[in-house]
Amino acid sequence: MKKSRFTDSQILDAVKRVEAGFAVPDICRELGVSTATFYKWRSKYGGEGRPFDVQDE
Repeated sequence: MKKSRFTDSQILDAVKRVEAGFAVPDICRELGVSTATFYKWRSKYGGEGRPFDVQDE
């Protein structure tokens, strides 16, 4: 399985920054990922008041 370029803590930080009011396109541009990737991260790691469900892979 391919190793992720980003750690769980980096992904969680990005999700929390968007919840704090930063724009999604700006965060994605800074990290070099697509908006679709960001929304996949948000669905996996929580966001919008949902509990975090981090699984070891």
